[in-house]
Amino acid sequence: MDERFTTFVTGATGFLGSSVARALVARGHRVSALARPETPRGVLDGLPIAFTPGDLTDPASLALGMAGCDAVIHCAADYRIFVPHPGPMFAVNVAGTEAVMRAAMAAGMRRIVHVSSVATLKPRADGSPATEADAATPAEAIGPYKTSKTEAERLVERMVLEEGLPATIVNPSTPIGPRDRRPTPTGRLILEAARGNMPAYVETGLNLVHVEDCAAGVVAALEHGRLGQRHILGGQDVSLAELLGYIATRYGRRPPFRLPRGPLFPLAFLAETAARVTGREPMLTLDGLRMAGHRMYFTAAHAQAVLGFHARPWREAVDDALGWFTEQGML
Repeated sequence: MDERFTTFVTGATGFLGSSVARALVARGHRVSALARPETPRGVLDGLPIAFTPGDLTDPASLALGMAGCDAVIHCAADYRIFVPHPGPMFAVNVAGTEAVMRAAMAAGMRRIVHVSSVATLKPRADGSPATEADAATPAEAIGPYKTSKTEAERLVERMVLEEGLPATIVNPSTPIGPRDRRPTPTGRLILEAARGNMPAYVETGLNLVHVEDCAAGVVAALEHGRLGQRHILGGQDVSLAELLGYIATRYGRRPPFRLPRGPLFPLAFLAETAARVTGREPMLTLDGLRMAGHRMYFTAAHAQAVLGFHARPWREAVDDALGWFTEQGML
């Protein structure tokens, strides 16, 4: 590595962000992290990280955290499939992204990595893997999460073109693995399947990547990513049937059976209505059913060529996720 950065990381206490912080330290970069005072930091225990209390809505804490840094990795995001009120999600994912980019510009950062998502890309109708060229507009995105992430990515792109923002963009696919403490929607699916709580499923396809491989790709983008370009950080394309079947076999259970999408929309509506009363996130959602109508397959060929990105087999990522859930007493 030719250059080491002092890097300000948002979302460092989160799932992907904690792996990014670990990867930065392992590569010899110094790390400063933004964290709310009440947020648990156990996933970063033992790491030489300087914490700044605050959040994305507080410009003063952003400026304080970036002081003495020369690079930013913006990992923080509100990642949920169902939100009863989308406003706070847009405040974090869109307004928060702009606040970080503006603060980075004001602080004179030399390198910025915006951690976006494949949610900003359009799955191909024929089921073939999408590339960085398959950009979606916010109007084409399904649900608040994908819409907000698409708006944020387009914002960063405009700032690169119009204001000279020194940013590169990475688009993780579906990270899975250890330290998914919340867990994420995909982590929750894996956890519930391992518990035997998913007797049935709606077929779809997704791209699975080990969270630590994804984090290594984020750091590689910091070191030599192409400014203004997207880099998909993905692993292997996997059908949901294959994923759930693997987990069922691992625990000696029968694989779940497949359900048609159409008849489930009224049930999803009822599940969301109940969730608004109970405050508990539903397993079945309208946006989830809409997304299931697409094979969310992607290729990481560009990141492999530019960043030297590599992803281990998806089953290893699933095993590591299940192992961590077991160690934490969640499974």
